[in-house]
Amino acid sequence: MMQELSRNNRSYRRFDENQPLSVQKLRDWVEHARLAASAMNAQPLRYITVADPDTNSRVFPMLKWAGYLTDWPGPSKGERPTGYIVVVHDREVAVKSEFVWCDAGLATQNILLAAAEEGFGGCIIASVNWPKLQETLDIGERYEPLFVVALGVPVEEVRVVDLPDSGSIKYYRDESHIHYVPKRSMSELLLNEIG
Repeated sequence: MMQELSRNNRSYRRFDENQPLSVQKLRDWVEHARLAASAMNAQPLRYITVADPDTNSRVFPMLKWAGYLTDWPGPSKGERPTGYIVVVHDREVAVKSEFVWCDAGLATQNILLAAAEEGFGGCIIASVNWPKLQETLDIGERYEPLFVVALGVPVEEVRVVDLPDSGSIKYYRDESHIHYVPKRSMSELLLNEIG
């Protein structure tokens, strides 16, 4: 079960805009983020959910998609996310900055796993026009933006493949628009097995 969920939880960048998300669905996924481990149990993360089509259309141009796909400007109309969860750090919650990033990784992974379990998918985006997004969503200075999680029903196929002989880690698409993600082998990852 977990193996299948991990394989299905890819970074999806194209969605079916005819299948909208509700604020309640996004809230349900934030509940999974809330339950994630947190360094020193400080729980410094806060969330903004967006499922309104008008607001979605204003958020979308502030995001940069797929840095390795230099000739692809991002999802076209009809394939854009139908919801977003913006993850921010509440600066009034004292915690070391490196712990905030660890917390954010755990929380966003929980969101994506919960979404994948229900047939949805998403992409964690850090390349964002943060000043403009903060203004658009009225995010106060108290909050440090970390990630935008773009979500929806995926309309693309994403395949995990072995790293090529060149060692390139760059994801790519073929002429059929299948998205390939090279992964290192277990023999490369495991330095030692004791026991």
